[in-house]
Amino acid sequence: MKDSNSNNSKKRQRKLEDVGAEAEEGDSDRELNKNSNNKKTKNNNTRKKKTTSKDLKGILSSYILLEEEEKQEQEELDRDANEERLFIDSNHRKKTKQMVEYYCSNIQDYCTDLDQTSRKKSRLSAAGAVAVAAAAAAVASGDEKAVSNLRSESTHRRLWVKDRSNAWWDECNSPDFPEEEFKKAFRMGRATFDSICEELNSVIAKEDTTLRNAIPVKQRVAVCLWRLATGDPLRLVSKRFGLGISTCHKLVLEVCSAIRTVLMPKYLQWPDDNAVRKIKEEFESISGIPNVVGSMYTTHIPIIAPKVSVAAYFNRRHTERNQKTSYSITVQGVVDPKGVFSDVCIGWPGSMPDDQVLEKSALYHRANGGLLKGVWIVGNSGYPLLDWVLVPYTHSNLTWPQNAFNEKIGEIQKVAKDAFARLKGRWCCLQKRTEVKLQDLPVVLGACCVLHNICELRNEEMDPEYRFELVDDEMVPEVALRSNASIKARDAIAHNILHHGIGGTRFV
Repeated sequence: MKDSNSNNSKKRQRKLEDVGAEAEEGDSDRELNKNSNNKKTKNNNTRKKKTTSKDLKGILSSYILLEEEEKQEQEELDRDANEERLFIDSNHRKKTKQMVEYYCSNIQDYCTDLDQTSRKKSRLSAAGAVAVAAAAAAVASGDEKAVSNLRSESTHRRLWVKDRSNAWWDECNSPDFPEEEFKKAFRMGRATFDSICEELNSVIAKEDTTLRNAIPVKQRVAVCLWRLATGDPLRLVSKRFGLGISTCHKLVLEVCSAIRTVLMPKYLQWPDDNAVRKIKEEFESISGIPNVVGSMYTTHIPIIAPKVSVAAYFNRRHTERNQKTSYSITVQGVVDPKGVFSDVCIGWPGSMPDDQVLEKSALYHRANGGLLKGVWIVGNSGYPLLDWVLVPYTHSNLTWPQNAFNEKIGEIQKVAKDAFARLKGRWCCLQKRTEVKLQDLPVVLGACCVLHNICELRNEEMDPEYRFELVDDEMVPEVALRSNASIKARDAIAHNILHHGIGGTRFV
C-alpha cells in the first residue's frame, strides 16, 4: 500500500513538472513572438516615414515650378499689354496730328467763305430795305408803273420758291369752264361758290407783299372745298392747285375756321318761333304726329387711332361688323323737314352710345332748361324716351297701334338719316380717315355741316354717283323709358294714328 501511494505521488510530481515546463516554453514563445512583432512594426514605421518625406519633397518642388511658370506667363502678358498700349498711343498721336494739320490747312478757306456769305447776306438785306423803301415811295406817289416794276423784280428774286403749275385751277376759274364739271369738282354751282367767297372775303383775304403775291380768296376757298369734297391726301391737293403741301393744309384749316366763325351763326342755328311753327306743320303733314320740331340722328366719322385715350375712341360695333379695327368720333345732328341742320354736337369718342352722346350735348342741357317744352324731337331706338325725345317701341309682340306709330315715326327718322347720307356723300372726307389732327377735326366737321346747309338751302342737287349708304349700328339704351308722362303721351299718339287714320297708315 505504501509503495503504491509513493508511486502515485511521484507520478503526480512528474505531471506537474511537465505542465510547468510546457508553460515556461509557451511564455518564452510568446515573448519571442512579441519581440518579433515589435521589430516588424518599427521597421514599417520607419519605411512609412521615409516615403512620406519623399512625397512632401515632390509636392513642394512641383508647387515651386508652377509658381515660376505663372510668374513667367504674367510677365509675358504685361509685356504684351505695354506694347499694345504703346502702339495705340502712337497711332492716336499720328491721327491727331493729321487732323490738326487738315483743319489748319482748311480753316482759312472756311473763314473766307463765311466772310463772303455774311457780305452777301448784308447786301441782300440792304437791297431788301431799299426795295421796301422804294415800294413805299412808289405807293405814296401813286406811280403804278414803278409798283409793277418792283413786283416783277421781286418775282424774279423768288428763286427759293418751287415752281408749281396751277393750270387746272386757272382753267376752273375761267368763265368758260362747264358748270357741271365745276359742280363735280366742288359739289356746288359757281353762284353758290362765289357767294361763299364773298361772305368769307373779309376774314381770309391777304395782302400782297413786295416779295410775293397773296393767294386769291377764290383759290383759298377752292382748296378747302376740293379737300373736303374729295378727301384726297394733301400731296394731291398740292399738285392740283400748284401750292405747297403745308400751305394747302394751312388753307384748309383757315377756311374751315372762317366758315365756323362767319357762316355758322347764319346758316346753322336753332329756328325761331315762326320757323318752328312751319317745321311742325311740315312734319305733321309727313307723319300725322303733332309738335315735332326736328329729327335726330348720330353718325360716326372714322379717325386714325389717337395717341391718347385709344380705348375711348375704339368703335366696337364697326370693328365687329367690318372685321377691321375702327376708331371714330361722333356727330349728332337735328334736322328740319328739308334736311337742314338746326343743331349739331361734334367730337365725342366713338365708344359712347347714342344716349350718352345726347346727355353730353348742349341740346340736352337747353332742353332741361325749358327750351323744348311741349315739343318733340324724333330719334331712333338708340335714344331714350324723354319728355322731349320721341322714340319707337322696341319691345316684342307690338300691337297694331304701336306698329302704326313705329311706321310713321320711321318716316320722320328717315329725314335725318337721308340728310346725313347726303352730308357724307357730298363731303367724302367724312367717309375715310383724314390727315387732320384730332383737336382740329371738330372745326372741319362743323364746316362740312355748314356747307351742307348752304347747299340744301340753295337747292344744290347732289350727283347720284356720290350717293352714300349710311350704316350705323343702333344700340337700345339700358334704361330706354325715363318718363312716365312721355310713355302715356306716346301711347296716346299711337292710338290716335291708328284709330283716326292719320297719314293714310296701312293698318287702317
